[in-house]
Amino acid sequence: MATTPAYLEYVLDLLADVPDVSTRKMMGEYLLYASGKLFGGIYDDRFLVKDSPAAAAVLAALETPYEGAAPMRLVDIESRDAITQLVGDMLDELPAAKKRRK
Repeated sequence: MATTPAYLEYVLDLLADVPDVSTRKMMGEYLLYASGKLFGGIYDDRFLVKDSPAAAAVLAALETPYEGAAPMRLVDIESRDAITQLVGDMLDELPAAKKRRK
C-alpha cells in the first residue's frame, strides 16, 4: 500500500517549521530530507524517522518501514514545535549527505 497524498500533506504540514525540508518519491513512498540530510520517510501512511539517540529519547515505538530495512522510530506526536525540535536535534547527530556520482 502506497502513501496517500493526504497523509503526505499532513506530514509536510507538521514539518512546516523545519528549515529546508524536501521529499523524494521512491516506489510510492517518500524519503524526507532537511538541510540535505536524510532523516526519515513516509511509508504506508506512517511517519518514521531514523533511529538516533535524539529520536530514541522522544519516541518509543520501533517499526520496520519495509521487509529487510533497519527499524525506524514511529512519530506519534502531533505538535509542530516538538517535531521541529526533534528533527533539529537529529540533524546534529546524522552524517552529512554523501555526494552522488554522475
